[in-house]
Amino acid sequence: MKDMGFLARSRYLLHDRDGKFCPAFRQVIRAGNVRPLQLPARSPNLNAFAERWVRSVKEECTSRLIFFGENSLRRALTQYVEHFTLNAITKAKTTSSSFPDRN
Repeated sequence: MKDMGFLARSRYLLHDRDGKFCPAFRQVIRAGNVRPLQLPARSPNLNAFAERWVRSVKEECTSRLIFFGENSLRRALTQYVEHFTLNAITKAKTTSSSFPDRN
């Protein structure tokens, strides 16, 4: 299990206090040399950037499409991530270029 799966190169797995993350689940994660870290209770803004990104994906991508299997979902998410990344880079370039140099 150490060299397989999406956690192969991960050191930590952050998770909330949902019942599906039971001790048996955490034991399996530890067997792959990944340390499970349980988030504090009642902390909705602990990872606000990730929460906002997930909300954006749901509102702007997945709620507007009908998917026919995993492949169509993956294709839509890949295109959304490319679009999101390109717009973020473009916005960062235009924002940073509007300020004068300090020299």
